[in-house]
Amino acid sequence: MESPAAPAILLPQQSEPQSGPRQSGPRNAERRPPATKHHRGILRFPAIRQLLRFTGVGIVCTLTSLALYALLRPWLGSQLANAAALIMTSVMNTALNRRLTFKIAGRAKAGRDHLSGMVVIVIALVITGGSLGVLHWVNPDATMSDELWTTTLSGFLATAVRFALLRHWIFRRARHR
Repeated sequence: MESPAAPAILLPQQSEPQSGPRQSGPRNAERRPPATKHHRGILRFPAIRQLLRFTGVGIVCTLTSLALYALLRPWLGSQLANAAALIMTSVMNTALNRRLTFKIAGRAKAGRDHLSGMVVIVIALVITGGSLGVLHWVNPDATMSDELWTTTLSGFLATAVRFALLRHWIFRRARHR
């Protein structure tokens, strides 16, 4: 029983008033886990988690780009088919990386992100288009299979450049997610 002059003392089974929903149990059990997950091992580094998600997006976009290239190549030639496939998949790539890799939701700054993504795709076009140019210079009778291998291998370099530019320039506001 409390006297009017004595200060209120909370007993262990009592809890302090909370602004959020109440939970039962001892005072220490009432604490919620932090909003962010605690990752262990190598996954504790945001760049590693982003690189893994980026890789998944990259696989989907690469397969889509290769399919578009193979579809368009007979009608447009190697350089135009490469450019068309990369441009078509770049919008999908930027949107997927924005949402999945860098965890940016909503439409705020989406237009600017896609315009910046087009700069990145121009760099990828220079890398992959240049590799096709070198292939045809070295082997003028290169097959479509040779071209697909060339664009895939040069695409790895373009992908590394893309990740660096997306992480440190376009989506730098979400670098640590």
